[in-house]
Amino acid sequence: MRHCLPAAMEQWLAYLHTNKRYSAHTLAAYRRDLAQLARLHPDTDLATITHPQIRTAIARLHASQMSPRSLARILSAWRGFYTWWVPLAKLSINPAKNVKTPKVPKSLPKALSVEQTQALLDHPARNLQNDPVHLRDQAMFELLYASGLRLAELVQLDTHYIKKDNYESVGWLNLPEQELTVKGKGNKIRLAPLGKKAQEAISIWLQTRPSLLKPATPENDVNALFLGERGARISPRVVQLQLKKFAQLSDVPGQIHPHVLRHSFASHLLQSAQDLRAVQELLGHANISTTQIYTRLDFQHLAKAYDQAHPRAKRKK
Repeated sequence: MRHCLPAAMEQWLAYLHTNKRYSAHTLAAYRRDLAQLARLHPDTDLATITHPQIRTAIARLHASQMSPRSLARILSAWRGFYTWWVPLAKLSINPAKNVKTPKVPKSLPKALSVEQTQALLDHPARNLQNDPVHLRDQAMFELLYASGLRLAELVQLDTHYIKKDNYESVGWLNLPEQELTVKGKGNKIRLAPLGKKAQEAISIWLQTRPSLLKPATPENDVNALFLGERGARISPRVVQLQLKKFAQLSDVPGQIHPHVLRHSFASHLLQSAQDLRAVQELLGHANISTTQIYTRLDFQHLAKAYDQAHPRAKRKK
């Protein structure tokens, strides 16, 4: 359901969409978060909301049993909106600045083991037919794991770089050089590697890709690397659903979503190379502190091996 927001908030969301190229998923989350503020202060002008009112609003949401993580996300959206709007509206302060939320417990990203990842990607591949959808899915998931892409980065890829009057690629494949050019968060451009398995799967997919093109394929989707069955650029939701089916075929336990493959990519690289800076660059993280969470995953891997191998380990969990 689309929430009706004050004009200034709508302008900020439009700015994030047009200038920052935020994904539809992120924009929808920001819209819901901004709606919380609009509902808590329905009769108050946004320009007159004060720091104490923001603190009270967060306290109310906390009292409603909202989790610390959700509160932190909501406050981040409010703070981001005011950071953008304060200079435009010539306000004196950002009322959301320096408001604190309950401490968010640190949680580790979910990653597959190397063996689980191989089972996920290899088992369905052995049973593939020359069906375009099956070949597309194999190429997509090999690429997610090989390059550590975000879901939004995957679906925006084109078969090659294109620049026309009304369209310019924001991500594209360079198969001869075995690399991708990706535009990630904050419009940050990076090169991503294309491993041998992903290269092979994409090459096979490209041979059958024209069969999914339709006369009604939108002009800007004609060169999309991955197409849906209706001929348009594949949607993030379809990728999520197809990966779920893929995981069921391979008997990998748990809920597998695209970001799990990105986490697995980072974790497995660190286990092998121990190069945090390289992983930061490959993931497109602006701050290395974001990447450091994977060092904890790597330690868990080592600790498990220690527990299994050391004769006097018997460490408490």
